[in-house]
Amino acid sequence: MVGLTWADSRARLDGTAEVRTRDRLTGVWSAWRALETDVRTPEVGAAAGRSAPRAGTQPLWTGPSDGVQVRVTARPGARAPLPGGLRLELVDPAVDPAVVPAADGAPPAPASGTSGTAAPRPAVTPRAGWGADESLVADPPRYSAETKAVFVHHTAGSNDYACAESPDIIRAIFLYHVRSQGWNDIGYQFLVDKCGTVFEGRAGGTDQPVVGAQTYGFNTDTTGVAVLGNYNDAVSSPVLRDAIAAVAAWKLGLYGHDAAGTAELTAAADSGLFEKGQKVVLNRISGHRDGYPTECPGDNLYADLPTIRRLAAVAQAGRTPSAAGSVSAGPAPLPSSPVTGVTRRPRDVSRPGRA
Repeated sequence: MVGLTWADSRARLDGTAEVRTRDRLTGVWSAWRALETDVRTPEVGAAAGRSAPRAGTQPLWTGPSDGVQVRVTARPGARAPLPGGLRLELVDPAVDPAVVPAADGAPPAPASGTSGTAAPRPAVTPRAGWGADESLVADPPRYSAETKAVFVHHTAGSNDYACAESPDIIRAIFLYHVRSQGWNDIGYQFLVDKCGTVFEGRAGGTDQPVVGAQTYGFNTDTTGVAVLGNYNDAVSSPVLRDAIAAVAAWKLGLYGHDAAGTAELTAAADSGLFEKGQKVVLNRISGHRDGYPTECPGDNLYADLPTIRRLAAVAQAGRTPSAAGSVSAGPAPLPSSPVTGVTRRPRDVSRPGRA
């Protein structure tokens, strides 16, 4: 896995960053591939980890490689130079044979969903299943009071991975967030691969309202579900949509929230779309772009969110969700990027996102 970071966590890369890699087996160089730059800056404060936080691109999964080239180009007419301290990050997801137990946090008591919204817990591969090195997690997890909404993400990068590689990809994302960018832990609470396998992300308990680093300004009271791959390029499958819906239905149901409904959230920071302190109304299941100026989770996956909401509502109604079957519409969700009672800024996808 490769990525590009820079020293000033407040700076943005006003331009393009591209990489190409040499296949370790064939010796053939790949085409140049763009690194996604509209991403989050590192965490700040107590949860930032041991090292100084760095800004960076989204990491790119390349598969086994033994050579890499990078080119960074400033946008014509850019008002600021390229950020200082640019560093190419090469992440080897090899598993350390030493297994270190997770640090104990102090989670709130588990919630129990009401009879109208409770959904079964989906199968979730634990952190040990993808080889998380718990010794790298500097601080115990932080917790919200509840989970009010779920943000859906994509990790960008390549879609040409085998599902058997998913643990390696997740471990590489973890190492990039922690070692390269100085975060405390992987940013997402859950990750899902294209085969529909669900993985535990950030430590703290899958049934707990763990605070992640996934939607800047709205990390409190929300959960992030990240899909491995780039869904500007790829289209989702029924099994993938079912998996996202199952996680969302269960997490929201733990707190009695209707997956087809809406939630009022308060922006904790100026995100570029909302001012700090603004109260906004979003769908309980929203895309990253609904809370931050980014292309994430990709146009194709974003277009699937109405279906995912309906599937989650079906799961909460006590029926097995299936994207291939018919589902009831349930309560009418808000249109894309909804806001009630506030003025919203236009989206500028050239501005880097933050979490």
